[in-house]
Amino acid sequence: MKQFLTPALLGAALLLSGCQTAYYGAMEQVGYHKRDIMVDRVKDAKESQEDAQKQFSSALEEMKALLNHDGGDLEKAYNKAKDEYDAAQSAADDVSSRINKVEDVAEALFDEWQTEIGEISKADLRSKSQVKLRETRRNYDSLIRSMRKAESKMPPILTSMKDNMLYLKHNLNAQTIGAIKGEFSSLQTDISGLIKEMNRSIAESNKFIAAMEAAK
Repeated sequence: MKQFLTPALLGAALLLSGCQTAYYGAMEQVGYHKRDIMVDRVKDAKESQEDAQKQFSSALEEMKALLNHDGGDLEKAYNKAKDEYDAAQSAADDVSSRINKVEDVAEALFDEWQTEIGEISKADLRSKSQVKLRETRRNYDSLIRSMRKAESKMPPILTSMKDNMLYLKHNLNAQTIGAIKGEFSSLQTDISGLIKEMNRSIAESNKFIAAMEAAK
């Protein structure tokens, strides 16, 4: 049964997090194994993608409001759109960071699993464990490909947003706004594609989490 981490143990684990091997070892001592960490990190990555979906959609809406601006404080509308762009960039960074953490624990888990299989003396048990490892690895490979594919769609969108925001910043007037309206349709299409790709990745995450939890 898992033990709850006391503040002291949690603090010690966090101090060790710079060295992942030591970190995993410390967590295992309190009953929190690599597969548990992996499931939690996949959940975190999934949640970060859900947050990014919302943030990119919000950024799109603020840009739309700016491009359709018909009076009032133009600079205020620009600042709102800029804030949403900045938040979208932050959300994208968080997605990448969390995917990296999934990859890190997955590598540690699979290496440990393969090593321990070699320590099983009975051939039939060793074979069954090897089959389970291959199956889990296959599921993981599908998951990480899906996550990375969705992640890869964010930088081009952010670049387009940044280009438009900088262009507007230098000449914030109705004529400048009109000049970039033609690019907005393409941006809408790109964000729609990103959200669909993230939905596929989120579905893969849910499937992987369910399989890992069922195997406990």
